Amino acid sequence: MKTDLKIFLNSPLDIGGKTIANRLILAPMAGLTHIAFREVMALYGGYGLLYTGMAGAKSVPHENPKVSTVFSWREKELDHTVCQIFGSVPETMAKAAERIEAEGFFGVDINCGCSARAICRFDSGAALLAKPDLAAQVVRAVRKAVNIPVIVKFRTGWKDDPAHAVSMARLFCDEGADALIFHPRVAPDLRTRPPKWEYIGLVKDAVKVPVFGNGNVISLDDAAKMLSMSGCDGVALGRIALAQPWIMAQWSQGMKPALEDYKTAGTAMASFCAKRFEPRTAFLRFMKFSPYYCANFQFGHALHKRLFAAKEIDNIIPVLENFFQSDPPLNKRPTPGLFV
Repeated sequence: MKTDLKIFLNSPLDIGGKTIANRLILAPMAGLTHIAFREVMALYGGYGLLYTGMAGAKSVPHENPKVSTVFSWREKELDHTVCQIFGSVPETMAKAAERIEAEGFFGVDINCGCSARAICRFDSGAALLAKPDLAAQVVRAVRKAVNIPVIVKFRTGWKDDPAHAVSMARLFCDEGADALIFHPRVAPDLRTRPPKWEYIGLVKDAVKVPVFGNGNVISLDDAAKMLSMSGCDGVALGRIALAQPWIMAQWSQGMKPALEDYKTAGTAMASFCAKRFEPRTAFLRFMKFSPYYCANFQFGHALHKRLFAAKEIDNIIPVLENFFQSDPPLNKRPTPGLFV
């Protein structure tokens, strides 16, 4: 590990008057960065910020964290966790942000990147990129409602036009965003083409707030290349953090994962899902995580099938125990077919 890169990754960063310990953060992922997965991440540390999955702004003010599968947390993680919300009604987004602040979260994130039809049909998520005036109203309303940091995660737009991304970045900041997470892909692109990291540099140059790059960072060399190309302030890690929850500790603290860490991560995820969710939801949450985790192994497809065949969360750990008895060989990089 290059010393200068390690020093940079471990340097603190100010976001809206609050300081995070380092430049590696967990990217928000719907159905994946929930309370159980964040608890797995906490076993290893090494991150600057954690993120919830996407929460509907309309529901947040009334959600019961004791039963919610999205709006739930551990008290000890609140000061370094951001809650992401989606919606398009400024008043509704503001009320959700107020609840998030009242609960003690580090900050609130406005989703302007999800291109799922169920989200975009109501002008939420990436649909806001096509309606700058509405996006401005949403950010403005959230900014006025809270004192905690306001962050916006967004994509390039609906066309491959970096000028639009730059324009939106400036708009978000003009309305009070304290930081940006930028994934330089067009909204409909589900990773069929590589992200254009050079666009991150254009966004970074256009604003004065911290900008985190996101998209296809799988190795430390990838992170170094993104940082070098763009000059961004930090890196938001998504799929690789799911596959290897210790990755931020590895890159920032020099942790050296052993095969036992792979086993621990899988069994801990199963255990925490069983603890945090009712049985059927726990199994579904684990199986949503499973492809990324299984992508670590040369026989990952077979493991994924065996986990799916387990059918119940209580059967997951015995499957993993059996799998690790043979010291399964690891891939140098996650299997592309599973790492979707």
